[in-house]
Amino acid sequence: MVLLPLSAGEWFADVKKDFIQSFIEDDRWKLFVEGLGITLEVTALSLVMGLAIGVVVAIIRSTYDQQHESMRGAGKVLLKIFNTISNIYLTVIRGTPAMVQLLIMYFVIFASSRNTIMVAVLTFGINSGAYVAEIFRSGIMAVDRGQMEAGRSLGFGYVRTMQYIVIPQAFKNVLPALGNELITLFKETSIVAMIGLRDLTKAAINVQSVTYQAFMPFIGIAVIYLLVVLILTRLLGVLERRLRTGEH
Repeated sequence: MVLLPLSAGEWFADVKKDFIQSFIEDDRWKLFVEGLGITLEVTALSLVMGLAIGVVVAIIRSTYDQQHESMRGAGKVLLKIFNTISNIYLTVIRGTPAMVQLLIMYFVIFASSRNTIMVAVLTFGINSGAYVAEIFRSGIMAVDRGQMEAGRSLGFGYVRTMQYIVIPQAFKNVLPALGNELITLFKETSIVAMIGLRDLTKAAINVQSVTYQAFMPFIGIAVIYLLVVLILTRLLGVLERRLRTGEH
């Protein structure tokens, strides 16, 4: 028996049928909306946590690079300890896959907890923090050392100089890289389906398991991810232009 290729009309009819089955029947589109909401929630909370960790680690490492030779006493010892801990953290987190970190957090460290959102946020926040730390450290090191000296000449201490002079300039320098980290983080959250969190990817898996149609749900979430990334890219571009305008 010879199978004839589908005509364009028949192909579009099949696509329409798959679309209705995957999104319209039983209000399955709500699964995708809820999944997108969870994906954005995990991404946003993880980004905040990652920024907080990353900035602290970046300041510790850049301070060690710039100040440890001139420091004396207990301050120098404490800085060396914190720098060592930071290096271990960066090595472990950047040297292991995010998937493995997620599984360890869910099945080992928080095995008694079923708060999957909390586990996901902690995992991605800690993971993102390692990359943000290196991004921010490069931004801090790129700021001219004369800026630090200028702050000191105005009577600022090291902390206030970093807070009011160095960090704002470093942030402007690394904004494009931070934007890329946000986009990467948003896409990486798709693996939380492995621990049962009903994100966007899990919604597509659930729909596929009911309808036995893989094409439409997975192509659908690919389009959703792409649209969100395009929106984020546009917003980041607007922010960068405003910051450049503010400099002038």
